[in-house]
Amino acid sequence: MTCHKRYKIQKKVREHHRKLRKEAKKRGHKKPRKDPGVPNSAPFKEALLREAELRKQQLEELKQQQKLDRQKEQEKKRKLETNPDEPSNVEAIEESGQGKTKKIKLVKQSPKKLHCQELKKVIEASDVLLEVLDARDPLGCRCPQVEEAIVQSGHKKLVLVLNKSDLVPKENLEGWLNYLKKELPTVVFKASAYLKNKGKITKVKKKAAPFKTKVCIGKESLWKLLGGFQDTYGKAIQVGVIGFPNVGKSSIINSLKQERICNVGISMGLTRNMQVVPLDKQITIIDSPCFIVSPHNSSAAIALRSPMSIEAVKPVDAASAILSQADARQVVLKYTVPDYKNSLEFFTKLAQRRGLHQKGGGPNVERAAKLLLSEWTGASLGYYCLPPISWSLPSHFNENIMADMKKGFNLEELENNNAHSIQIIKGPCLANSIPFQSSGLTNGIIEERDIPEDLSKQREVRQKEDDDDDEDDTGIEQEGVDEILSDVFPVKEISEVVPEVSIAGEASSRSFILDKKTKEDDAYDFSTDYV
Repeated sequence: MTCHKRYKIQKKVREHHRKLRKEAKKRGHKKPRKDPGVPNSAPFKEALLREAELRKQQLEELKQQQKLDRQKEQEKKRKLETNPDEPSNVEAIEESGQGKTKKIKLVKQSPKKLHCQELKKVIEASDVLLEVLDARDPLGCRCPQVEEAIVQSGHKKLVLVLNKSDLVPKENLEGWLNYLKKELPTVVFKASAYLKNKGKITKVKKKAAPFKTKVCIGKESLWKLLGGFQDTYGKAIQVGVIGFPNVGKSSIINSLKQERICNVGISMGLTRNMQVVPLDKQITIIDSPCFIVSPHNSSAAIALRSPMSIEAVKPVDAASAILSQADARQVVLKYTVPDYKNSLEFFTKLAQRRGLHQKGGGPNVERAAKLLLSEWTGASLGYYCLPPISWSLPSHFNENIMADMKKGFNLEELENNNAHSIQIIKGPCLANSIPFQSSGLTNGIIEERDIPEDLSKQREVRQKEDDDDDEDDTGIEQEGVDEILSDVFPVKEISEVVPEVSIAGEASSRSFILDKKTKEDDAYDFSTDYV
């Protein structure tokens, strides 16, 4: 802003204030009169003032209490909106000892166990389960343990949903559809990507924010599939949506409902509790948290399917594992960097290319690795995996199970709708996409007992327990020693037993301490920072 413009604005503001003062003067606006208070001649003045002060304090306390109550109510509402039916994460364990005060230890339940509990609830409550697969790596998004649990739980139907189908070439999408539909009913889907509302925020919100969409593909075919099954089933059905993180479970629910009901975002593992969303009178859909990845999978599978909120993922190692299974030539063309020999060299070149620098000016390798990891786990980068050449029956399925899973669905209508969806989708060209080598089926954890506990946490807990025990033991031992000494040796005798320290001894000890200090001063390290 130029000085001329700034001075002009200041002048206009002064004129406006002057005008307001003139108008107020004309209206005869006067200052409020002060309270004269209790006159000195009034009887019982001190008692009246004391009563007035007490009344004032009571009013202030009441206002403060009302404010706290309002804040608590707002917090409760916010918690219910974000995490409905949230289970208690804290378990209180009371420990009492003889002659000691009671101690209460708070133990937080691990998020992995909570995910397993919520997933089991969704599977038990659902009649139909939609397993959402990322179309870029459909085989890597399937979990045999969960599928086996669904088969064992009874007469439940399993449907595969190929989401993010606009990020793969059409030829590849058709190949995967032909491969997967041999086992289970498969729906081609492209969820709506919500846009942030840049308009003015209204104070009163009666309904949920309108769900601004791009084109949603496959919604009608999924609606018809579920509606047809509900007609044959004869009563209202519940549909559970399950899958690994960042495959688009919540986005599919929002697309079907055409409102942003479920929380969605770039970061992995945002959904942590089951959320029930009624689509209509007959169909209710249930959102679920993601599957927990088993540590026995390949490093690339763990990197792509592990949310950082649950797993301690090292960005450089995870990104290196992904890079090792991608086509190097297409990666170089996509990121416009020179040829590289190893992953570390690629990250340094990518950091230089994108301007990611550290304080000293060197390339920030970790930030470059995080960037690559977010792009590969997000919904922006186009890569694809080739389907297997020959189809083989999975170990957890047989022909009877597959036939039961397909009963009640209109497969001919689904096939026509999928063909129409593939025609509409504008996928990337085969030459522009990055070929990726899939690791195959990703093993997951569904039972809480199978979750491996962190070694660092175990060590911390053991160390704390050992410290507490040591403190108690040392206290008891010290008391016992003091009692024994007091019984055996009187105080006078102890003073006689201890020999007197000579003056020469004092001087020698002082000189030793001084020598020690000088040695410490000479060994000052200038490379370290002392706070």
